[in-house]
Amino acid sequence: MSVQAQVNALSGAQAPPRSNGELVFEEPWQARVFGLAIALVQAQGLDWEEFRRRLIEEIAAGQDAGGGYYEHWLAALERLVIERGLLREAELEHEAARVAGADRHEHDAPGG
Repeated sequence: MSVQAQVNALSGAQAPPRSNGELVFEEPWQARVFGLAIALVQAQGLDWEEFRRRLIEEIAAGQDAGGGYYEHWLAALERLVIERGLLREAELEHEAARVAGADRHEHDAPGG
């Protein structure tokens, strides 16, 4: 089964937010992290089930702490990347800061 089909098969709390069958993203970063996770799983030949297990754990852990669906999705992706040794935590934090800085710059730019 393709990764996209596996994403579409997610149900309950682990299913992405949808409206009329279409995925719903409230912020641009949510769409980017969603696509990044799918692309990473495919490109690295990872087992989708590994990501899904982490997502379920993040959602369960976050029920008391709050946070939205895509925050849990991002946390699951970060855990997968670190635990599989694709990036060290310091590298991930550096890249996250770089991207956040680029996003701020893009939004602060005239016409952006």
